[in-house]
Amino acid sequence: MKIKLFVTCIILALLPGIIGSIFTKDNVQSDWYQLNKPSFTPPNYVFPIVWTTLYILIGISLYLAWTSAKKSQKGKLAKLFALNLILNLFWTPLFFSLQNPILSLIDLYLLIISTIWLIIFIYKINKTSSLILIPYLIWITFASFLNLAFT
Repeated sequence: MKIKLFVTCIILALLPGIIGSIFTKDNVQSDWYQLNKPSFTPPNYVFPIVWTTLYILIGISLYLAWTSAKKSQKGKLAKLFALNLILNLFWTPLFFSLQNPILSLIDLYLLIISTIWLIIFIYKINKTSSLILIPYLIWITFASFLNLAFT
C-alpha cells in the first residue's frame, strides 16, 4: 500500500464534506429548512455520520482505481472523480445558502449521472473500487427525493 497516496485520496474525497459543512452548519436550523423538510428526513445527527463514511469510501475507491489504472486511463479517471466531487461540493451551497431547491436538484441529478458514469468506467479498472461507490449512489438518490420535496 502506498500510504501517502492513500491518505491523499481520502483527504481529496473528504474536502467537499469539510467545505460543505461550512454552509450546512447553521442552515440546518434555519426556518426555511425546518419548515420545509419532509417528514422522512433522517435526524440531523445521521448526515455527518453517513457523509463521512461515504467520503472515506470514495477516497478508498479513488485509491484502488488509481493504483489499478493503466497510465492511459488515469487522465479520464482523475477528471471523472474531480467532476463528481465538484458536483458534490456545489450541492450544499446551492441548497442551504442559496435555498434554491431547483438548482440543487439539477446538481444532484448531474451528480447521480456522474456517479453512474464513474461506477461504469472504473468497473473495467477495479471491480471493488466500482462497487464501493454503490452506497454513495444510493444515498445521493435518496438525497434527491429529500431535495425534491422542497420544490
